[in-house]
Amino acid sequence: MSLKKASLLIFVVLLIDQISKIYIKTHFILGEDVTVFNWFRIYFIENEGMAWGTKISDFTSSITDRTAKTSLTVFRIFAIFGIGYWLYATIKNKGHYLLTIAIALIFAGALGNILDSVFYGLIFNDSHGQIASFMPIEGGYDSLLHGKVVDMLYFPIWKGYLPEWLPIWGGKFFTFFEPVFNVADVAISTGFVMLLLFNKKGFPKD
Repeated sequence: MSLKKASLLIFVVLLIDQISKIYIKTHFILGEDVTVFNWFRIYFIENEGMAWGTKISDFTSSITDRTAKTSLTVFRIFAIFGIGYWLYATIKNKGHYLLTIAIALIFAGALGNILDSVFYGLIFNDSHGQIASFMPIEGGYDSLLHGKVVDMLYFPIWKGYLPEWLPIWGGKFFTFFEPVFNVADVAISTGFVMLLLFNKKGFPKD
């Protein structure tokens, strides 16, 4: 795959991701949801940390949530440069097209979520009890590097109580699939799955 085609893929993923996030942010109140199907809902939440809402500060009390958020965003920015170089090197060395697609998807997804973390605090006001405005006159809900990632895709395919005989979770109420995510997350997950499934083609030993 050429650099031009990889760039086009990244652009399309970023465009869909950001359009969907901006639409949700400017049309939904935080916590609002719309049922599309019984197994699929548009559910607006905001993620302040890593995957599944985890924060660095959850693992140590020596760092504040705000410092942890800044550190995470800066780390993501450095990481995206590393992924970008990996993509460029793969294309330059004529790597397998599946590897190029996988890296491009991971790059696009990571960049999509970085845009939220870096800029959304500046360009939107908060969504608590109100629909947020884009570029509000009174300013955004936070400063640079402290934006929250917008999530909205929710697939509660099955809900119910698990059998009592199951260890640990037996008898507990369970939802599959519980996490709420966005288009960028889908791109990252798809890229990683492709790396796992096609690793022999993507990383030939010869």
